[in-house]
Amino acid sequence: MEKNDFRKNAYDMIYLAACAVNGKVPKAERVADMSLDDLLYVCKKHSMTAVCAYALESAGIKNDQFKQEKEKAIRKNILLDAERSRLFSRFEEEGIWYIPLKGAILKDWYPALGMRQMSDNDIYFDMSRRDDSRRIMKELGFTFKGHSELVDEYIKEPVYNFELHCELLIKHIVGDIADAFLDMKERKIKDTDNSFGYHFSNEDFYAYMIAHEYKHYIKGGTGVRSLLDEYIFWRHAGDSVDMELINDRLTSIGLADHEKRERALAIKLFTMNPLSPEDKKELDYYIFSGTYGSFEHDVKNGYNKSYGTASYILRRIFPPMSMYKAYFNWAYRHKWLLPVAWCIRTVRYLTNKREKMKLELNMLFHNNKQ
Repeated sequence: MEKNDFRKNAYDMIYLAACAVNGKVPKAERVADMSLDDLLYVCKKHSMTAVCAYALESAGIKNDQFKQEKEKAIRKNILLDAERSRLFSRFEEEGIWYIPLKGAILKDWYPALGMRQMSDNDIYFDMSRRDDSRRIMKELGFTFKGHSELVDEYIKEPVYNFELHCELLIKHIVGDIADAFLDMKERKIKDTDNSFGYHFSNEDFYAYMIAHEYKHYIKGGTGVRSLLDEYIFWRHAGDSVDMELINDRLTSIGLADHEKRERALAIKLFTMNPLSPEDKKELDYYIFSGTYGSFEHDVKNGYNKSYGTASYILRRIFPPMSMYKAYFNWAYRHKWLLPVAWCIRTVRYLTNKREKMKLELNMLFHNNKQ
């Protein structure tokens, strides 16, 4: 799809999402001008098919593909909720504290089931019980997919993907920002309906939500759903949030300006207020990132933080120690094994990631010089 066509359909997607979350029926003349096939393609890129399906249905538009996407989203939300409940029951039995994160909370603040699509379950838990959590996940039928220093990932058919977090942010990606969230386990608030479940205050939840989104923003980018999540947070939390506390927290980690720009854009978009030229330029970054960012944005952002092509390539070949700590912790702990980790990374790129490496080199020696 051409860039202008993609943008046009993204604006249609935003309009429909705004209608859906605000309980408004889309205007017939606006919907009549939409290409539903193209719209579906863009919605899938942003994990926003279900919310747009709700809006189209309210306008009397019947489309089997959008209907199926909405039903899939509802089914997945129900299945993930049930499986998360099973896991938390086991954590309760074994005395492991836990906190559901991000989408697992946000989805319940949307107006209808499935409107906020879920890809996985993120859970923050007691790092000292990591071995027990691995045993429990195996007993629940999950397959261990992989891990970094701070996250264990598990999968199970048909749709289950769980990420168990020992810490909230990876220093390799966000630097010192990660350090600001190391005390979050001390700030957790006890639930009232269980023995080992906790949650964060709205202020802490939001600060982490922004920092996590920023992690994606500075790498491959993040999509329009992040802006919708932000709008939903503010609509849900409203006047109960201590904005001064949030500002202080975000200022201390250098994210206050980023949050203000993003919040202003999110509110304009989903209250359907006019956008300035600067808003539209900023919105383009989200539109062309997709839900989980784009490889092109990842390369460009990495290049822009380097001192030219040679510096970028050297950093990719010889990454900082924080990368080894996150993804090859055995080599970080036993420095004499660093050459082994380096060889593993090299082999992966020359085999499984060969095409990705070619694209990256092409971007470095052509696109970034234009």
